[in-house]
Amino acid sequence: MKSPIVNRLNTTFIPVTDIKRSVRWYSALIGEPYTEEKIYPPVYQLPMSSPTGVILDAGSENVEPSPHPLFNFHTDDIDASYRFVEQLGYTIKSEIQRFEDISFFNIQDLDGNIVMICTG
Repeated sequence: MKSPIVNRLNTTFIPVTDIKRSVRWYSALIGEPYTEEKIYPPVYQLPMSSPTGVILDAGSENVEPSPHPLFNFHTDDIDASYRFVEQLGYTIKSEIQRFEDISFFNIQDLDGNIVMICTG
C-alpha cells in the first residue's frame, strides 16, 4: 500500500517559554536579523534557507525539553561554528565529536533544549 505521507521533514517545532527571548537567541545563532514587531506570539517561524522550517512555539504551558538533540543546524566549518557559539556565550553541552564523514557538538538553548551543530 502506498503511503499518503511524504518522506520529507517539513517543520521542526521547538518548545520555548519566552518567544521574544528565544527569537533573539536563535536568530543570533543562525545569523538572521529579526524585528520584534514581526514576532506574533505564541509562534515565530525562523527564516531558513531550506524547505524544512523551524518554528519557535511558546504556546504550551509546560515546556519539557528533550535531553537529546531532535534536529541539527548544518555547518561547513565545525571549528569556526564552535568558536562562534563560544563568543555568543551560549551553553556548550559537548565538545566536538569527530568522525570520518561527520563532526558535531551540542549546545543548550535558554529552555534546556539540546541543539546539535553538525557537518555532513
